Amino acid sequence: MDLLIYFNGKFVPKNEARTSVYDHGFLYGDGVFEGIRAYNGRIFRLDEHLDRMYDSAKAIDLKITLSKDEMKKAIIDTLKKNKLTDAYIRPIVSRGDGDLGLDPRKCPKPNIFIITQEWGAMYGDLYEKGLTGITVGVRRNAPDAMPPNIKSLNYLNNILAKIEANIKGGDEAIMFDVHGNLSEGSGDNIFAVKNNKIITPPTLNNLRGITRAAAIELALKEDIPVAEINMGFFDLYTADEVFVTGTAAEIAPVTKIDGRAIGDGKPGKITKKLMAAFLELTKREGTPIV
Repeated sequence: MDLLIYFNGKFVPKNEARTSVYDHGFLYGDGVFEGIRAYNGRIFRLDEHLDRMYDSAKAIDLKITLSKDEMKKAIIDTLKKNKLTDAYIRPIVSRGDGDLGLDPRKCPKPNIFIITQEWGAMYGDLYEKGLTGITVGVRRNAPDAMPPNIKSLNYLNNILAKIEANIKGGDEAIMFDVHGNLSEGSGDNIFAVKNNKIITPPTLNNLRGITRAAAIELALKEDIPVAEINMGFFDLYTADEVFVTGTAAEIAPVTKIDGRAIGDGKPGKITKKLMAAFLELTKREGTPIV
């Protein structure tokens, strides 16, 4: 069966889910989106994802024509239409059709898409072996220029970082900000473990990840201390463990950075404990697809 895409209140086959070349989302990356997961018939932390998407829209003065409850129903309906209980969910709100000028006032109505599809383990067998991280020269957008906490359709900063990591043979890019502080990966948040304590950058220069928050909650429940501090190259290279978190990635170990083995070069005990705890969390928590 061809996947059905929600598009402005209708369900259309994916090859018919099209927007105009005058859509500011296409022309300028002007819009917002979310990445959400459904596990075993439950949508993980749907409310938190929608809160973040609507906050991102507010930050760019984009008025979403659906209420949060209506958006929630549309997401559930899209999953049901596609008979999906385990899926990756991508709601997208673009500024909508306008003209070739930049002025968003020329776009009277946003376009809303919801994509749902099956999704496996993003990093395959690397959850057992560990990812290779590469620190890249591309700097994360400055908070006073393009705030990383706006989850916008303009992901070129992240893509440039991913391109550099690809060229250098890494599985994931590790980005710093213009002040030399650790920021995040091209698509996930980053943590380090040192002496049985977890450290992670504050979220001014990186996305306030939903999985990031879940990982912190799980760590604290296990009585593992967590601190948000500015971090640099030294903190990564000398860490006992490093791991990344994200909706697509879930929790994944990083066992090598810039040619240096992290710890003993294998996924660490705290990382593995959090991976197992997160798996259990996704089995019991979420909005039912009914």
